[in-house]
Amino acid sequence: MTEAHTAAIQFLRERRSHPPATLTLPGPSDAELADLLEMAARVPDHGKLEPWRFIVLRGAALDRIAPQVTAASLAAGNMPEKAEKHGQSFRVPVVVAVVFAPVESDKIPEWEQYLSAGAVCLGLVNAALASGFGASWLTGVATADAFARKNLGLGDTEKVVGFIHMGSRGATTPPERPRPDIAAKTTFLE
Repeated sequence: MTEAHTAAIQFLRERRSHPPATLTLPGPSDAELADLLEMAARVPDHGKLEPWRFIVLRGAALDRIAPQVTAASLAAGNMPEKAEKHGQSFRVPVVVAVVFAPVESDKIPEWEQYLSAGAVCLGLVNAALASGFGASWLTGVATADAFARKNLGLGDTEKVVGFIHMGSRGATTPPERPRPDIAAKTTFLE
């Protein structure tokens, strides 16, 4: 066995998402964001299909989309307070939409490609957190196909897997949440 990366292990033991309401300016610079996206792309990708892409939202784009998210949440039947919270989640320094862009393949099923896109989401959150930013992976009304096509220009076969919200960490650390009982979730076969 090779030497363990103790700092990485400690990071994984303690990592936690930072809700959008806790994120502040500044967000990652262009160079920092390029580095984060490069790290996020280091995921399992059977067949090297790269069945995902990124849409980066900042500044005016977030100003445009935030009220659209609030309106979509209201249209989905959410109470005004909840709809406003959904819109406010897009009032952060940077949001990256991770888009599932399936590739026609006789060997790699679409569900496996979708998992690769999901791994990109977690990779981007972890890259941002490990780099000192706050980040979280959210879905919600903005991931609906019609909303994403209209507001993000997605193609007919594309889907938003998640929105990664990023910025500087606020003054308070998010509270720890209950974690799963791993023994109850694990079966050993020998």
